[in-house]
Amino acid sequence: MLSSLHIQNYILIDSLDITFPEGLIIITGQTGAGKSIILGALSLLSGAKADASAIKEGADSCVVEAEFTGVPESLRTLMEENDLEWDGGCLTIRRVVSASGRSRGFVNDCPAPVAVLQALAERLIDIHSQHKSLLITDRNFQLEVLDLYAHCAEDAAKCRKLWHDLRQLQSKLSELKERQARMSADSDYNNAQYAQLSEAGLRDGELEELEAEQKSLSAAEQIKEALSRSLELFSPSSDELQGISLAVRELKRQLEYAGRYIPEIAQLAERVESVKIELDDIQSELDSLDSGMDLSAERLQAVDERLSLLYTLMKKHACSSVAELIETRDRFGAYAGDADSLSDAISEAEKSLARLTSEYDRIAATLHEARTSAAASFASSILETLVFLELDRSRFEVSVKDCPAGPNGKDEVNFLFSANGTAPAELSKCASGGEISRIMLCLKEMMARFVGMPTLIFDEIDTGVSGSVADKMGRMVCRMGENMQVFSITHLPQVAAKGNAHYVVSKESLGGRTVSSIRRIDGDERVNEIARLLSGSEITDAAVANAKSLLQSH
Repeated sequence: MLSSLHIQNYILIDSLDITFPEGLIIITGQTGAGKSIILGALSLLSGAKADASAIKEGADSCVVEAEFTGVPESLRTLMEENDLEWDGGCLTIRRVVSASGRSRGFVNDCPAPVAVLQALAERLIDIHSQHKSLLITDRNFQLEVLDLYAHCAEDAAKCRKLWHDLRQLQSKLSELKERQARMSADSDYNNAQYAQLSEAGLRDGELEELEAEQKSLSAAEQIKEALSRSLELFSPSSDELQGISLAVRELKRQLEYAGRYIPEIAQLAERVESVKIELDDIQSELDSLDSGMDLSAERLQAVDERLSLLYTLMKKHACSSVAELIETRDRFGAYAGDADSLSDAISEAEKSLARLTSEYDRIAATLHEARTSAAASFASSILETLVFLELDRSRFEVSVKDCPAGPNGKDEVNFLFSANGTAPAELSKCASGGEISRIMLCLKEMMARFVGMPTLIFDEIDTGVSGSVADKMGRMVCRMGENMQVFSITHLPQVAAKGNAHYVVSKESLGGRTVSSIRRIDGDERVNEIARLLSGSEITDAAVANAKSLLQSH
């Protein structure tokens, strides 16, 4: 329940600290005194949009804080999921709005986003303002109420999740099939490119090797001639010429002879021996190169053709190297694998879709059975309460019809009403404001039993009714207050006299400023307030006597 409320610098409220008891709490006050301001402050705690206009003139920020006790254990999981401290059934929600219009939320002094405040508040408090009576004409609201009565709200939530998952899976499957269609249209081209590049037998570094070999083959005759001449210098075929090898051997022999007499010359002979060894090695390599030199025109043609193929492929695929061509080949090859994996993904998605559809159909059938079974008793229960509220000739029925599949299953629920005993018609088309208020109160009383809402706030739900009907509506609200905390903001004395606690909202001028406040009243003050509701601004003795009578009857 809402045990205390603290408001500071909010619109016309300077500072307000107030506690509330259990049971039925009545709030009254002159029109425009500020009752809606208090509701607005509570709405901030419920995640309503905040802006700088909420801040009292001259203040830097405003603060709204509420303490709840007896918080249901079911909220513990929600708090722990959002890293909020669980305080054994006590919960403090605070919202601070700055002059910039930005706001901060806190739960048990821990920072919390507005979405979390909203999720918590939905389970702690239900503010039913005048315009919310129009909800009764909303088909989704009607369906929700019937599901609560039929004890199938949990299945309805599963149905909504299944529908959401189905829509997402259908969208995913559609996207996969579109990709498959595009891939199929390109498959012939991709396969042809992959085949051509695979047949090319690409090898990284091949291009550079072939270019070097082509250069060598193109000058093979000139190279062969140069090698032959070089070898000729080592071993001339003519006896008239002395080869390099013979000349070096002769040089060594002469130096060795002279070195017998002059040691320095002997060292020169040793150096010539090194030169001879190096020259012999060079001659051997030249022999090898000369014998291995290929003058084949066929090989040159093969190299030219291979290079032409590589250049053509590189140009076609906008590649600057064979390595890039290999990457391109592998990419085309991967398309075939992608097509296979895409087919597998489509197959799995279709299986999941069939499974979800089957589960959805099962839940929808369960909901349909529960709704049709509960519709008659639900309508009878509402009708019984409407008769109590002096709609003696009224008729109330619940229509459950088949409709296309949707988030709520395959049912369309419609409340039908007639106030004068004629054939009932759609509620939104035939009920007056007072009748809608009475029907909404009946529904709220029923929902309170099934939802277990800790705190319920009625903002003039009795609009459009008076006299004995107002008295009976007050008695209904009072009965609800026996099992839960109920706030009733009202202008009707018959309702105001039935509360366990009575608070008055007033407005006064202080130092040229208008300020709203709220305080609890008892005794003569409460008698006078109910008398004011009975007679207006001028409180008569008859009104006072009537007020005392109303309070005593309660």
